[in-house]
Amino acid sequence: MCKSNMKSGITYSSTRGTQKNLSFRSVVMQGLAHDRGLFVPDSFPTVTKEELQAWRPLSYSDLAVEVISKFVGEDDVPRANLVDIVKRSCAAFRSDEVTPVIEVNGHHVLELFHGPTFAFKDVALQMLGNFFEYFLSTGSNGGRLAVLGATSGDTGSAAIYGLRGKKGIDCIILYPRGRVSEIQERQMATVPDKNIHCVAVEGTFDDCQDIVKASFGNPEFRDRVKLGAVNSINWCRVLAQTTYYYWSYLRVTDKYPDAKEVNYSVPTGNFGDILAGYYSKKMGLPVGRLIVATNENDILHRFFTKGEYHRYDIAKTISPSMDICVSSNFERYLYHLAGDDADTLASWMETFESTGKLTIAGKKLEVAREDFGSARADTETTLDVIKRYHEKHGYMLCPHSAVGVSAIEQDNFVNTATVCLATAHDAKFPAACSRAVDPLPTPPKELSSLFKLEIRSTNCPNDAKVVQAFMTKRIEESKLDETQSSCVGGVETKKCPMKKIAMGAAIIGIGAVAFNSIVNKRK
Repeated sequence: MCKSNMKSGITYSSTRGTQKNLSFRSVVMQGLAHDRGLFVPDSFPTVTKEELQAWRPLSYSDLAVEVISKFVGEDDVPRANLVDIVKRSCAAFRSDEVTPVIEVNGHHVLELFHGPTFAFKDVALQMLGNFFEYFLSTGSNGGRLAVLGATSGDTGSAAIYGLRGKKGIDCIILYPRGRVSEIQERQMATVPDKNIHCVAVEGTFDDCQDIVKASFGNPEFRDRVKLGAVNSINWCRVLAQTTYYYWSYLRVTDKYPDAKEVNYSVPTGNFGDILAGYYSKKMGLPVGRLIVATNENDILHRFFTKGEYHRYDIAKTISPSMDICVSSNFERYLYHLAGDDADTLASWMETFESTGKLTIAGKKLEVAREDFGSARADTETTLDVIKRYHEKHGYMLCPHSAVGVSAIEQDNFVNTATVCLATAHDAKFPAACSRAVDPLPTPPKELSSLFKLEIRSTNCPNDAKVVQAFMTKRIEESKLDETQSSCVGGVETKKCPMKKIAMGAAIIGIGAVAFNSIVNKRK
């Protein structure tokens, strides 16, 4: 393995300016800044051409250690522990390459669906779960964390598989009822671990995301339950994803050494995945065009074409993980577009949050267009891509990945120096894919077996207070279970104050009855 000169880790500050110079440990455990901003690096490390060449023979996990250690110093995570965290995270994947790169129809596809839940978010959330575990075991938060996440489909299951069974962690995942695929819901709600709690919210993904942000914006609740984040607002998510840009660049240039730069088309919802590519480019990776690929929910395409970041109602599509009308990670890019000026960014976000509109023009719009291209694919176009790639190339794309392929066709980037990110396995979306391909390929057994399992989820209204009451009750129940398991023969000791804890849980449970949720248990 290549050696790095380990120094103190890079520090991080909020995009809105009130929290500054925090450590990697602090921003990972906190998730969202207290001023509702997102944490960004105070400086960006560089990667030289010589380093890139030295990294070429590395395995994926060894490469990930080198990339991540550019941001995470020995004072945050000793190198031996970092190696352990990364290797255990990569061991959860079905491919030795973790994210294989293949060539199809004259361009490359980066397959990001070889993890436990068959979606790209496994790459980051396996690592985030292991970072949480390490930080809790070494003194953070008194050993407890309540993770609250919102999902449009894939984040939830990936977070659950990264956190299930981990000591001291309760994982609460909100998803919009009826707006995720059946397989996506089953991947989340059939996990039996006691620390996993799935909540179906009557609303959209953006409603779920607003509940998460409101909970982080409530200091009393946030501090009492020791709230943590798994959505891509958590810096660790973005950092973990940078590795596969380096990996795919090296694999493409292994095969085509004359390629000076590599272009990327990224199916985009919350902007975290393509932001990792943007940051990789800032570090020195020879990235050419970064193409933001959207479905009918095209707020980002409208921004990069017209400078209009205007919130519209969400349209329900066949690519549900991209059914988002506000991209929470986009704030990080806007901060850089504002010249890393927190005051300007805070003013922009205040305008957007009060009016639902942010308009950029002139030089800043020119810069944004230089940084990113964009394209929009509707349902008819997406289904056509799925059908053509299956018939002509024997390759199945999920609806999200097909949007990315459509983008390079629209922007004339179909060439061997272009990589399309395949963000999920097609078998996660049989209802959509069957509209283009019939019969469908046999799904992996890990997905087909989900239909034999019982679903455990709770319906809740679109109300942050109701969700917070539910969380409080579940967290107290978890503490009670842990205390009971530490008792020997039911004897009450100083380490097992059963009556006090049970009474506290009962009081909280009575308060939580105010919410109108019901537990679904169905086959």
